[in-house]
Amino acid sequence: MTEPVPETVTVAFQGNPGAYGEIAALNAVPEAGAQRHTRGYPTFHGVAQAVEGGEAQYGVLPVENSLMGAIHQSIDLLSDTDLHVIGEVVVRVSHCLMALPGVELSDLKSVASQQPALDQCTELIRKYGLQPVAAHDTAGSARELAERGAAGGGRDEAAIASRRAAELYGLNILAQEIEDEPFNYTRFMVLSRHEPAPSDAPHKTSLVFAVRHTPGFLVETLNELSGLNLSRIESRPRRDRAWSYLMYVDIEGDSRDPQVAQALAGVLRKASYAKIIGSYPRAMETVG
Repeated sequence: MTEPVPETVTVAFQGNPGAYGEIAALNAVPEAGAQRHTRGYPTFHGVAQAVEGGEAQYGVLPVENSLMGAIHQSIDLLSDTDLHVIGEVVVRVSHCLMALPGVELSDLKSVASQQPALDQCTELIRKYGLQPVAAHDTAGSARELAERGAAGGGRDEAAIASRRAAELYGLNILAQEIEDEPFNYTRFMVLSRHEPAPSDAPHKTSLVFAVRHTPGFLVETLNELSGLNLSRIESRPRRDRAWSYLMYVDIEGDSRDPQVAQALAGVLRKASYAKIIGSYPRAMETVG
């Protein structure tokens, strides 16, 4: 079932305004003319709940980073929720080092950010001898620094976050593009209560399945997908059964295509558990 997009839509994301998730949320609704409002939630589960409960028409969840790999908490959540994946957004992650106005690099003693961001900027942190401080999210570290201000001891502190976060919270950017590797991208999936409208755009189809613990049965099941381009395949431990695993697969193609539909039917016949997470338009460019 699909429904028209209203003139104004709310898109949920995890984190504070200025987070990379908000950048994804701002680009998550492809329909022309729809005004976007973004709303941050503390957790990935909160994002899904907001969409399920109607607080937001859409939500975005990060599923993988080009440097750090899969974001397992989001992936596990996708297998549990009844929401539909209707699209994806790929965000260029470009970190900035920011501080209070008037603070110089030589004044800094510590830098706060989400742990993955700190891990992605180790060269700069070592170069300036900064003490890394793990925070809940990137934009949150910028917001907290701005709220503490100089009176709260912030004159020797910095944060790592997006350029948008610096602009929102009135911080000065001391260095930009500080990530160790330039090919830093995060892929977000867009969630909705409704299936995506049919489209001729190039698609991906994402599914999760489990098979019986029988020699050769996993290979037999994967052989049902032969002839298709699998852009991602990963195993994850099942949370309801020890030493049993789920397979997450991204297929390049639309589930309506005869070859893809036949392959999916073959997996569904062989799998002990299977769920199509979504069949949705692929991201053709990056944002951010």
